Amino acid sequence: MTAADHLGLEAGEDGVAVITLRRPERLNALTWELMDDLHAALAGVAADPAVRVVILTGAGRGFCAGLDISTDDPLGAQDDIEAVYGRQEKVASLALALKALPQPVIAAVNGPASGGGLALALAADVRVCSDAATFNVAFVRIGLSGGDVGVSWLLPRIVGLGVASELMLTGSVVGAERALAVGLANRVVPGPELLAAAHQLARDIARNAPFGVRMTKQVLHRNVDAGSLEAAIELENRTQVLATRTPGAAEALAAFLERRPARF
Repeated sequence: MTAADHLGLEAGEDGVAVITLRRPERLNALTWELMDDLHAALAGVAADPAVRVVILTGAGRGFCAGLDISTDDPLGAQDDIEAVYGRQEKVASLALALKALPQPVIAAVNGPASGGGLALALAADVRVCSDAATFNVAFVRIGLSGGDVGVSWLLPRIVGLGVASELMLTGSVVGAERALAVGLANRVVPGPELLAAAHQLARDIARNAPFGVRMTKQVLHRNVDAGSLEAAIELENRTQVLATRTPGAAEALAAFLERRPARF
């Protein structure tokens, strides 16, 4: 099986693209080649206006077990520090690439999401999980810092500082029930229903105007760290005025007044 076979990308006519990590025998653990393929897939999706929502999931019984340390020199003991730093940047930039997508991302977490796999789930906008999903900050369990691949920024913004501190300091495994209770999971469904639930959520998003959805994601990301309410409102004001000048806003308003589905 080639590196390209380890990643699937399917784009439907409904505007929903599904990216699937396909190394089920390794719980979809990341190799450097798979990271390159994932970066390429995300860049392609970002440039495709026909894609309205992205679903990220894993094949088999795992979402992503993080870096595949069984097939690599995980601590970089055999290379100089510049080479190791370059690899660190490659894996960490996956979180940046997911966050930077103009389209909303739904992580369909079907099983273990550990280490870098946890980071991929956190970098998504929404996490729909099966009842078999688990999460853990695996880095701290192998002698490294729990802060890696953006987890130290992403996790406290999702679950709060107290819960994030517990999970990052212990590396404990969190099951689907607790993930839902602390806000790590948006919803939990039986395993066989996972992709259907993710697709339904994607369709619920895609029924809204493309520009409005894109700006909603952008404003959320900017304003979660806004310096003040006034700064947040100023960005909202500019965005709303821009949106009123788009064809999508005109169609959405017409559809609302005519009591029919909007056509974007």
